[in-house]
Amino acid sequence: MITALIVVESCFGNTRTIAEAVAAGLKDGGTDARVVDVAQAPTALPAGIGLLILGAPTHNRGLPTAATRTQAHERAGTAAPSDGMREWLACTAIPPALPVAVFDTVTSRTWLSGSAAKAIAKALRRRRGREAPSIGSFLVQGQSGPLADGEDAAARAWGRELAGAACSR
Repeated sequence: MITALIVVESCFGNTRTIAEAVAAGLKDGGTDARVVDVAQAPTALPAGIGLLILGAPTHNRGLPTAATRTQAHERAGTAAPSDGMREWLACTAIPPALPVAVFDTVTSRTWLSGSAAKAIAKALRRRRGREAPSIGSFLVQGQSGPLADGEDAAARAWGRELAGAACSR
């Protein structure tokens, strides 16, 4: 059985909810999946991982920074971790042969809103010389949510799609 590791950064809980829905879809498709918050994610990936999925909220058209992360967590009433997806990517060795998929949450699906997922894919290309095989983007109503109608079901369907692709490799 293939094992997927989903590393997620979430400020208001919406991106984490999407990660959990993706994990449920992966499990529906016969893939074992584990979701871990980026603050607790290993920088040395465990052996046996067959799929890595990275997710983050979109802040200022890209990945959260220390400043935007702090602002978001203050609005949510939670303590901001010192590091997020941007920092994790900078210090984690991702094996070249490991398939990677990325996703984000956005408040709008226009080019003006930007995309944390595309920023992750760009970082993977720049630092690791690879493309992300699949990019998902899920809509949140307003800055703090909730998720737009049907987005959790769409995330679960995307997880099943990823499981099918992983099993066919």
